[in-house]
Amino acid sequence: MINKRATLPTVLILILLFSSTMPAWAERQKPLLMPGKSSLYQRVLARPGAKLHISAGSAHALNEIKPFTVFYIYGERKVGNDEWTKVGTDSHGNTQGWVEKKQLIPWNQVLTVAFRNPAMQNRVLLFKERDELKKLIQSNDQARYQQLYQRAVAGTLDNSSPIIAIQPEHHVDIQEDFYLVPIQQHEDIYLGNEQAMMLQVTTVPLKESAPSPQTPKMEATPKPTPKSTPSTKHFRSGLVFVTDATNSMGPYIDRTREAVRKVYKSIEQAGLNDSVNFGLVAYRDNLSVTPELEYLARTFVPLKEGTNPKTFFKRAAALKPAEISSQDFVEDAYAGIKRAINELDKNDYAARYVVLITDAGARSADDPLSSTGLNEDELRQLALEKGVSIWVLHLRTPIGQPNHEAAARQYKHISHYPGIGDFYYGVKMGKVKEFGRVLDALASQITEQVRSVTEIDKLATWSETGSNPKQTVKKPSAANSQLAEFQEKVAKLGYALRMRYLQSTQGGTVPEVFNAWLVDRDFQNPALSTLDVRILLTRDQLSDLQYVLKQVLIAAEDGLLSPRNFLNDLKSLSATLSRDPDEIQSSTRATGSGGSNLADLGYMREYIEDLPYTGEVMNLSLDNWADWPAKRQLKFTHQLERKISYYQALHNHTDLWISLDGGPITGDSVFPIALDMLP
Repeated sequence: MINKRATLPTVLILILLFSSTMPAWAERQKPLLMPGKSSLYQRVLARPGAKLHISAGSAHALNEIKPFTVFYIYGERKVGNDEWTKVGTDSHGNTQGWVEKKQLIPWNQVLTVAFRNPAMQNRVLLFKERDELKKLIQSNDQARYQQLYQRAVAGTLDNSSPIIAIQPEHHVDIQEDFYLVPIQQHEDIYLGNEQAMMLQVTTVPLKESAPSPQTPKMEATPKPTPKSTPSTKHFRSGLVFVTDATNSMGPYIDRTREAVRKVYKSIEQAGLNDSVNFGLVAYRDNLSVTPELEYLARTFVPLKEGTNPKTFFKRAAALKPAEISSQDFVEDAYAGIKRAINELDKNDYAARYVVLITDAGARSADDPLSSTGLNEDELRQLALEKGVSIWVLHLRTPIGQPNHEAAARQYKHISHYPGIGDFYYGVKMGKVKEFGRVLDALASQITEQVRSVTEIDKLATWSETGSNPKQTVKKPSAANSQLAEFQEKVAKLGYALRMRYLQSTQGGTVPEVFNAWLVDRDFQNPALSTLDVRILLTRDQLSDLQYVLKQVLIAAEDGLLSPRNFLNDLKSLSATLSRDPDEIQSSTRATGSGGSNLADLGYMREYIEDLPYTGEVMNLSLDNWADWPAKRQLKFTHQLERKISYYQALHNHTDLWISLDGGPITGDSVFPIALDMLP
């Protein structure tokens, strides 16, 4: 029985005595630190199929873990011949259980790489050992490389070969067939005259076709099955016309409708009515200055209603040029392009196009009348993430001559497609006849590309012979070399899109390889990179990034951050992104983290020193900033503002996000964001 007369000091003494004798396990448990680090904890990713157990060695699994779940390591234990890892989803002592070590992948920095399309450069060879790759690079033995490459392509490698695998013959789109290639180690090296990086990686697809052996055997990439039939997934093209609808555009709007009418007719004749969808978006300019313009951007024909010509022309008839002029010559073309990209859901169309028709330049992100806050870089990246190619027909009318070159620079940049070039066509003097000929030619090419994919006999022939289909292009007259060059690019793009579609039906996958070494540049042409560096973020983490970066900029603009602290906050944010995105919210002083960031705490060096790739901010010093004129400093902050707008746009495109457990898109869904799009 408790003595009610016990005094408060007596109670306190009892508590202190009990506390002094508390066992170590009763204290809050901390994750294991990375070797040589004082603030960075060891983290791992769960491989697809990994299971959580209540104790090490337990035969009964609690549940199967969502693929690529990130865990902190709280302990390790060996039971018999099996190694086990104690894991938790945060660094605050909340542990979940035990997982077999072989079902986990080290994840000490969140950089991953994606293989580029092998149609643009040689396929990547994956080596068993670092020294074998380094020796080949340092000797620059092209003959030896070619021998290894040819044997890997043919699938005739044996166990004595230094090659363990080769990048798949067909391009594996990381967004269509999600996979991770975490970087485990790296080493700087020169490949020819180019600075390159040797990387030790683990390649893990989200969907495994079969359990992989401990030492994967290299096999030839399977050839298409003879006399195969097309996938039940129909090859469809989506093309959205984005037209300037200001008062100078009347003749071009009419001619666009005429071109679409011709294409519809040819589609019907070819029996491809359900294979091409047309959409129509019009834009004018910001209404805050000229409200009489009626709208900024408007969808006149949604893509889903653009299969039926009657529906298209009924809706398109409502499009008229504005009756009054906008404030100045440039308009908000990017508002129209962004709206068109929203129309093109990547799950609905195998080929996706946006065709901009305008006689004026676009409002850039730093223009007060810009509605998107995006420049060419961010809008182009958003389009590429969705597999959308942007084409621009620029009407170089006499009245717009002072703006011609500036507009051409904008539109060549935004329409640049990797490995092919820009899809910009300047219509001299804005001649309606020339514009019509170009539009007819391009629209007809798209129709022919769809026709070629849907012809079953050709598909069977390509599969049987293993050869690639050749694009047939009707060459225009030599008098119009610009159109000939443009059509050649369209043909290359069409070929690439068709092959991607055909290859997707053959089930190409990334090889599952452990502790393989590769080099990030083409051995025979070192100027070409073979990989894209990305950071895997969840939607919630992207929201946090957008919020924190915005707070840093606001604090800097309000004079609350000195230039030194401004740069330190940006570096802290960038370093945290690369190491532990869950900690973004507490990475800078601008978010109320007690006036400290990684630089103040003395942890900046260990966050950065082992990273194989760093962004622009990491290499920026206070001396650089001080030497910059005010105009360049302002340009830098505008770049950060544009990235904030890009994050918002990316967040809203739910068709881009990947649900790792196959469920609906949530805050836990992921996206591999290009490194150069981060602060």
